[in-house]
Amino acid sequence: MGLWTLFEGLLMLANAVAILNEERFLARRGWGFNELGGMGASVKSLKGQILGLIHAVQYLRLPLIALNIIVAFSMLISG
Repeated sequence: MGLWTLFEGLLMLANAVAILNEERFLARRGWGFNELGGMGASVKSLKGQILGLIHAVQYLRLPLIALNIIVAFSMLISG
């Protein structure tokens, strides 16, 4: 397993997190962004950290799309 394969796996994981819909999936299970409330002690919990990561990945969708395009073209070129 090389670094390229590891990078592709992390990119796929980021894509999976980016497509999670808050209203249809996260909020029904109690993982909505409004669960964070204020920036108090709940942000320091594991659930708060995971919600923050999900929010950050969803915020960076456009760079993620550009990275996907670059990886797709490099895979087409290299075979």
